[in-house]
Amino acid sequence: MKAHDGMYIDGAWRDADGRDAIDVVNPADGQVIGQVPAGTALDVDTAVRAARAALPGWSATPPAERAARLSALRDVLVARKDEIAETITAELGSPLKFSQSVHAAAPIAVAGSYAELAATYAFEEKVGNSVVHHEPIGVVGAITPWNYPLHQIVAKVAPALAAGCTIVLKPAEDAPLTAQLFAEAVHEAGVPAGVFNLVTGLGPVAGQALAEHPGVDLVSFTGSTAVGRRIGAAAGAAVKRVALELGGKSANVILPSADLAKAVNVGVANVMSNSGQTCSAWTRMLVHRDQYDEAVALAAEAAAKYGDRIGPLVNAKQQERVRGYIEKGVAEGARLVAGGPEAPREEGFYVSPTVFADVTEDMTIAQEEIFGPVLSILRYDDEEEALRIANGTVYGLAGAVWAGDEAEAVAFARRMDTGQVDINGGRFNPLAPFGGYKQSGVGRELGLHGLTEYLQTKSLQF
Repeated sequence: MKAHDGMYIDGAWRDADGRDAIDVVNPADGQVIGQVPAGTALDVDTAVRAARAALPGWSATPPAERAARLSALRDVLVARKDEIAETITAELGSPLKFSQSVHAAAPIAVAGSYAELAATYAFEEKVGNSVVHHEPIGVVGAITPWNYPLHQIVAKVAPALAAGCTIVLKPAEDAPLTAQLFAEAVHEAGVPAGVFNLVTGLGPVAGQALAEHPGVDLVSFTGSTAVGRRIGAAAGAAVKRVALELGGKSANVILPSADLAKAVNVGVANVMSNSGQTCSAWTRMLVHRDQYDEAVALAAEAAAKYGDRIGPLVNAKQQERVRGYIEKGVAEGARLVAGGPEAPREEGFYVSPTVFADVTEDMTIAQEEIFGPVLSILRYDDEEEALRIANGTVYGLAGAVWAGDEAEAVAFARRMDTGQVDINGGRFNPLAPFGGYKQSGVGRELGLHGLTEYLQTKSLQF
């Protein structure tokens, strides 16, 4: 798609406040493929004012009509799914097949789920001698990341629209073209002017202005824990609601009774998916001491198959960051069994699929989120040690457990301090709540729980 040189505000593309622009770079070859405006605080203010003006009308719109607009939005996304996939491949570097099957398909499912929820949710209920109203929180400031550019947008915008909120979206500056395409889809779906607004720009400028704006009632942010802390502090000063989906260092616990080959192969695939740029990736593989050497060999063999199958990292800064973590892993005594810090190609921001063995829980690569195709394999002696290691980080976003007996895996999963656990390779469910414990965030996205993040409650007593 051709980039717009303005902001989508109040139902139309409008000139930005300033003249500064952000280059959009294809990470596969480092070439500039477009430019978008670098929004200012004035652009954010204009967008928030448009959202506030549209709020009374949209919040009073019957849920069935809101559901109809969401259904229409889903249909537009279906009609443009090939363009969506091609755009994400161009600005994120994702292999086209993955863009089609995941990046374009998942948001369609999520949009459809909120069309159904908007039509069926009980926005009013009788509780004893009270009538309880579930009302929209108001104007939402949505700040989204680059790693799943459309999915993360839809996971915030769709429930906000279903709830009756109006929205100002500030997408990541590394993947703004997908956000512009989404704005076109919203317009085509007939969502009223001002209900959805888009401001592109840098996080410290446009993102900060949006998070701190007094006209925003809730800030929904997905990104790093460090930025999430700052947003939480700013929102706290204003006594403003926040929903924060932050970092992860998820454990993939393989119990001795599991199908070891399957657990290892699926675990490696999970880490390499999206070039490792997934907050919920199972980047720590925990294996019993008696099976450790076999698991390491299987993981090294599996990782070698991804050399030509994964895309680049999003930009040069991220490439260098991940390579720096690999170098630190070596320096701290971990053993490389696949990959390494050397760039596998001369052009583009690629990192080799990397597997570390002999990782101990105190190493940096076992504690910090790397956000690249890097797997650490740790050994344990018994289930209690495995549980302690699995819970032994500041994060708690996701995880996995494998066992020959499902009940055994479930019993272990119930003791993990994390928001989502896959049992024996369980599939992603767009209707299940997604979010973390500890420093992995506040609140939940997707499904019914994602809808309620955008609602506030009023009770009337009779």
